[in-house]
Amino acid sequence: MRNFLKYAAAASAVACGLGWAVASSAADAEAGGAPDAQLQKLMDSFSASRDVNTQKGGAAIYATVCAGCHMPEGQGATGDGFYPKLADNQRLAAGAYPMTVIITGLHGMPSFANRLDDEQVAAAVNYIRTHFGNDYSDAIAPAQVAELRKQAAPDPHSSYD
Repeated sequence: MRNFLKYAAAASAVACGLGWAVASSAADAEAGGAPDAQLQKLMDSFSASRDVNTQKGGAAIYATVCAGCHMPEGQGATGDGFYPKLADNQRLAAGAYPMTVIITGLHGMPSFANRLDDEQVAAAVNYIRTHFGNDYSDAIAPAQVAELRKQAAPDPHSSYD
């Protein structure tokens, strides 16, 4: 619970900061000034669809999609549910395992099949397999994700829909 409160407080601080930045940029624009270029770049990085993640690279995808449950260092969590640890996890030795879990979901974990593209899934899998004390260097290619996607059906109990 303590970790949840810490991350909730951090998320609130970021949201407040973003709100302040938007308000400041709007005021600058109304006063005839140029909008903040950094804010515009940030806003442009979001997808028009709330159902699609736009992050690229394993670290960014992990931080925005995975760390909320599996924790920033992959240590997992317990409390209002069980979020398995990814750190030092022997199940990650077979790259197909995390790839399948991300695409189909598993128990309480939702499927990310419609939220992450093949490159994003491969990047996330390769990141968790080479970080947090894991040393599985045989990389997963986006083509492998595409092939799995054709064969796998999402777990009906683990979907956002």
